[in-house]
Amino acid sequence: MAKFSVFSVLSNIQILFFTLRRGKRVGEDQHGNVYYRGKPRRGTKRERRWVIYNGAPEASSIPPEWHGWMHHQTDEIPPAPRKKTPYRQKWQQKHHENQTGTDNAYLPPGEATGSKRAAATGDYTAWTPPK
Repeated sequence: MAKFSVFSVLSNIQILFFTLRRGKRVGEDQHGNVYYRGKPRRGTKRERRWVIYNGAPEASSIPPEWHGWMHHQTDEIPPAPRKKTPYRQKWQQKHHENQTGTDNAYLPPGEATGSKRAAATGDYTAWTPPK
């Protein structure tokens, strides 16, 4: 069960209130995340950009094309999710949520599973400092 926090509820309300007052919606991705822009902060020139996640806030759910826009790598707003786009190729895999810290996380052989790691091949020599 999720732990209830008054501060997290207030924080979410503040973000939504700020978004309604100062944000301009620019688009939505295939996961339902909605992207906004706003005026720059005082003393800066770059506009503010932020996302309201659809569901739990998971940074890895931002697609690459939107990641570039969020981090000011491009000013081009990616097209709508179902339109043909140069950002998406047939060979690309669909997004999978980050599994770190879960039972589904990848563990190489010999890592906390009780199995044995493959023996070293002998092609490695440790560095020793010169005398």
